[in-house]
Amino acid sequence: MQKIKVLVVEDSYVFRELLVQNLNKDPAIQVVATAGDPYEARDAIVTYKPDVMTLDIELPRMSGIEFLRKLMPQYPMPVIVISALSDKVFDALGAGAVDFVAKPVVSDKQQIEEFVSKELPDKIKIAVKAHVSRVKHKNVVPRQPVQNNATKKNLIIAIGASTGGTEAIAAVLQEFGTDIPGVVVVQHMPAGFTEMFAGRLNDKCNVKVKEAKTGDVVLPGQVLIAPGGDAHMEIVRVNDTYQVICKRGAKVNGHCPSVDVLFQSVAKVARENAIGIILTGMGGDGAKGLLEMKNAGAKTIGQDESTCVVYGMPKVAYQLGAVEYQEQLPNIARRTYQILRNM
Repeated sequence: MQKIKVLVVEDSYVFRELLVQNLNKDPAIQVVATAGDPYEARDAIVTYKPDVMTLDIELPRMSGIEFLRKLMPQYPMPVIVISALSDKVFDALGAGAVDFVAKPVVSDKQQIEEFVSKELPDKIKIAVKAHVSRVKHKNVVPRQPVQNNATKKNLIIAIGASTGGTEAIAAVLQEFGTDIPGVVVVQHMPAGFTEMFAGRLNDKCNVKVKEAKTGDVVLPGQVLIAPGGDAHMEIVRVNDTYQVICKRGAKVNGHCPSVDVLFQSVAKVARENAIGIILTGMGGDGAKGLLEMKNAGAKTIGQDESTCVVYGMPKVAYQLGAVEYQEQLPNIARRTYQILRNM
């Protein structure tokens, strides 16, 4: 088996060596080079041609984000950003990074061990399969207002995504107007980052976006993002409204929050009054839940392979027969509005 060639870009010598030593323990990974700043990284890319690069955001001589913006047009490659709790990570994802991992607390030995032995290696193995040279597709049919249907309290839209999902979710939500039914979203993301993600989306979108908390009512023109961490998000029916509950639980399909958990609750509670959307991501989380939604009468949409960073979750859902409409990313909002006009 050919090993994944990795370039580690990190200015801290101690942390850099920690990454190198532990990544090389994985039989599927080989660190071929390291760099302490973007200029060293550029030379290493030309010399060693790595399959994946890990990149710290805070670097000397040039920030990791600026480096990404200069790098990706010339040398498109899968990049995993390693970041402390900062919304700069979303700038990095917007500049072309495939995914990110939260930098562990150095004093927390258990967190360090989890990070170097599982979390980062797993991300690298996913990243090497990512499509980083995605063609930008234009929305060929503009969306049309939903008029009265979308504001019915019994309609709901549920969205799930993983790798590449931050940009995909933003692309969909930015096309939604305030006439859209309430939206609930699970994006695989560490604790702390989901609140920042929601805040950035709220600034970019016409709809209101916030991190969800138990008791939040699902309202038209509002998006609730499941909080990252150790809680799953579900919807429940309270009188004539939907509300979310966020409760602690074990990982499902390796994730918490899990898309399946959300979709299964929507299938049970909203049934035919829902639309399920599954976007880019590795693995199969959400596929079974989307099938349950479809079987309960909901309409379902899956992102197509050509516009996915990783065609994993939508592929599994499609193969299960859970996807009614397969769409390129820029057309998902249009399709959603088209469905809503007939609901």
